[in-house]
Amino acid sequence: MENERELELERLIRRARVEAPVRSGRVHRMVGLTLEAKGIQAPLGAHCVVEAAQNIRVEAEVVGFNDQTTFLMPFTLATGIGPGAVVRVISLAPKARLGDALLGRVIDARGVPLDGRPMPDCDDELNLAGLELNPLERGPIDQILDVGVKSINAGLTMGRGQRMGLIAGSGVGKSVLLGMLTRYTKVDCVVIGLIGERGREVNEFIKESLGVEGLARSVVIAAPANVPPVLRLRAAQLSHLIAEYFRDKGKSVLLIIDSLTRVAHAQREIGLAVGEPPTSKGYPPSVFALLPNLIERAGVGRLGHGAVTAIYTVLMENDDASDPVVDIARASLDGQVMLSRALADAAHYPAIDLNGSISRVMQALLTPERLRLANRLRRMWSVFEQNRDLIQAGAYQVGSNPELDEAIKMRTPIEQFLRQDMHTAVSYEQCVTELMSIVQ
Repeated sequence: MENERELELERLIRRARVEAPVRSGRVHRMVGLTLEAKGIQAPLGAHCVVEAAQNIRVEAEVVGFNDQTTFLMPFTLATGIGPGAVVRVISLAPKARLGDALLGRVIDARGVPLDGRPMPDCDDELNLAGLELNPLERGPIDQILDVGVKSINAGLTMGRGQRMGLIAGSGVGKSVLLGMLTRYTKVDCVVIGLIGERGREVNEFIKESLGVEGLARSVVIAAPANVPPVLRLRAAQLSHLIAEYFRDKGKSVLLIIDSLTRVAHAQREIGLAVGEPPTSKGYPPSVFALLPNLIERAGVGRLGHGAVTAIYTVLMENDDASDPVVDIARASLDGQVMLSRALADAAHYPAIDLNGSISRVMQALLTPERLRLANRLRRMWSVFEQNRDLIQAGAYQVGSNPELDEAIKMRTPIEQFLRQDMHTAVSYEQCVTELMSIVQ
């Protein structure tokens, strides 16, 4: 695959030498993560190649400029690059090749296969920025999406085209839940962006959580933590572009980005490297512009087209729910699923806490009776949780609060209902039937 990439790079360089000799310059110096070049005429996002002695070539992207100085961030380590190295522009905008051949494949942020197979045979080429949709042209979220997970189907019913956040700390079963959603959600195809994760976790997710059956209808874009931030950000954009591509072909797509926090970290590294001022928790202003733009790319397409249902994982560092990325995700998404460390410690999986979780489109999807059942489930869960300490301390006297008495009585059946084996899917209709037998 690297040989194919080298041949493609050679072709682009030859074309750049002939067609645009003016769009070349030389490296002036390197500061931190960025190369500074002079004499180059290139817009933000332009794809460049830095050529040095001994046939050393490093791909880079334009991430900023200051007067006549252009800032480039390399895709790999800039080993061997020194002052005077030639910089050539090979593309004025980042693009990607797309096609049905991507299904069942694992690729990196540049579209290069990571699964040991040949390059996907794709004919279409689109800009990574995608096409902006007029919000008035989008279709409504009016169809229930069966995700195969009881907690979500019953208490946090999702719609086709919804954007949902999966908010969790570390070690609470996030990857297992994502694997369940990937395998059991009733969609035509799945696009998974694994951004900033450890390389070991990427392999484990594909083999264990996703499995052969899940991979067959999926496209996995992997940019682990050891790759430069520009590639991690590019992987997030590529994931959205692929999802949009299949959506515009009329398909129902599930987009999973794991994680939105790592995307924010990548943009933070880029922003600070080019001189942006840090604000809340060191995040520069560009982070708070990037995340809503990415999220708005998901959703229902034009009327009569497909839809992208998106699930973004958001990491609560030190279980801090006031993290700026958590706040902006809550404000931009159509709901969130909170994973609880206390439930995970009690071996309650999936560790979804109905307290703090919400689906903002659920009211428009359910009949009044089904909505009443879902709200009743959430109410009984919440009442018990609010009085847990009082109950466990033995300070509550039965009969003092009829609603709490009912919540205590229903606690065990509700817990059993919300627990689910990772290898078992439960359809939406099954969930409703079981819920009716528990909640009246």
